[in-house]
Amino acid sequence: MKGIVLAGGTGSRLFPLTKITNKHLLPIFDKPMIYYPIETLVEAGIRDLLIVTGGRNSGDFLRLLANGKEFGLKHINYTYQEGEGGIAEALALAEHFAEGSKICVILGDNIIEGSIAQAVRDFEHQDRGAKILLKKVHDAERFGVAEIQGDRIIGIEEKPTRPRSDYAVTGIYMYDETVFDKTKSLKPSARGELEITDVNNAYISEGTMTFNYLEGWWTDAGTFDSLLRAANLVHETRRRKDPTLAPVLSGADTE
Repeated sequence: MKGIVLAGGTGSRLFPLTKITNKHLLPIFDKPMIYYPIETLVEAGIRDLLIVTGGRNSGDFLRLLANGKEFGLKHINYTYQEGEGGIAEALALAEHFAEGSKICVILGDNIIEGSIAQAVRDFEHQDRGAKILLKKVHDAERFGVAEIQGDRIIGIEEKPTRPRSDYAVTGIYMYDETVFDKTKSLKPSARGELEITDVNNAYISEGTMTFNYLEGWWTDAGTFDSLLRAANLVHETRRRKDPTLAPVLSGADTE
């Protein structure tokens, strides 16, 4: 299976931090944000990676990541997304890279505590279709929300006012080779973008979508609040493994 990290966009919700750099190059505790999704894929056994980026700072990814030696890789592929056409448009740029293989796609601002290795193995043995990872959340209205019936997903609604479940679709998706035909048939949403939810619902309509529940914490890092939350979650996770790390300060030093 091949891995794709989507790291384009302008990061407008994080302006002015993103005025001079790509959102995915901002720090999350002690590493650039882009390191975390790459590590997630590599830990799951995926070694053939493509980074989809864009904007004025795309060259910085090559300077930072090079060929991926720091992650135990021999090579990383790169491609460029012009403008902001949505996640599905960015994914469509990876067709030449996939070459008919199954792919695991992860959004560049998604950071998780656990592993996706079991889900990847499950999907490798799945004859066809797609697999998504779900996480129970308290603010489901912020995300694509899965409506579950028994062991099946019967639909996904994007940012619903009244969510039909509290299971959010995380930014980790696994697809067979038909995903690129599906992206070509999409029409832009009201936001003017090709939506990944429409891709997922196409798989649901044909009855080939499966899912796993994601273990451990999960967060994006696309807003100021979630950027801070991601850094704190990473820090606290590291502290559990290394008690010598200092705790997060709860207030200013007044001495």
